[in-house]
Amino acid sequence: MSDSHILVEHPEAHPGVMVIRFNRPEKKNAITSAMYNRMTAALEEANRDDAIRAVAFLGTEGCFSAGNDMGDFLAYAMSGSKEAPAAAVFIKALALAEKPLVSGVDGLAIGIGTTLNMHCDLTVASARSLFKTPFVDLALVPEAASSLLAPKVIGHQRAFAMLVAGEGFSAVAALDAGLIWRIVEPDVVEAETLALALNLAKKPPQALKIARDLVRGPRDAVLARMDEELVHFSAQLKSAEARTAFEAFMRR
Repeated sequence: MSDSHILVEHPEAHPGVMVIRFNRPEKKNAITSAMYNRMTAALEEANRDDAIRAVAFLGTEGCFSAGNDMGDFLAYAMSGSKEAPAAAVFIKALALAEKPLVSGVDGLAIGIGTTLNMHCDLTVASARSLFKTPFVDLALVPEAASSLLAPKVIGHQRAFAMLVAGEGFSAVAALDAGLIWRIVEPDVVEAETLALALNLAKKPPQALKIARDLVRGPRDAVLARMDEELVHFSAQLKSAEARTAFEAFMRR
């Protein structure tokens, strides 16, 4: 994987903002282990660097992310590795991010492409966006503490529809559920996202950190749920039913 699949940018026009950009449009920004590792390193850099005041996640035109790269995940499942998947390390880095996170979604936001936004403080999306988590369809279970966060944010019925039934949410439905902050036109998703990040980056940093921590609350429960989900996710990932589901997906 080339580093170009995840672009980590510090735009001169937006001082204080780190941009983490999915850049694998030929694969609908499906995320490999190497891409997860690069995003984890970027978030850890943002935590250490006082010059970075906010982090913005962006995709490409018409696609935020189609979720995990199934070929990569299938290879991991068959490897017998005892190490935590790179995705699991990344989602903990999301939960432990010390700077505000914003995201701009245009088009597909599948699996982690949806649950990533549950860790963002502000998300804007285009009207053509689709939020969907087909975990159970792939014989998997929710991840990124979404089984804890989604019911709190959008309620049990909507969370069940999204995480278990695998129902897709339009941008309008996501806005109504409180999953996103604002709907904008596709051609201004990036500009609106960066404007939100820049506005946060201009605020007094210590007051911003304290206010964000108060709003988000303790992270212990989120991290604990991630660990609980990972036990089930890892077991399912290596299960016969998941292998069958993955192979069927790859044959599409």
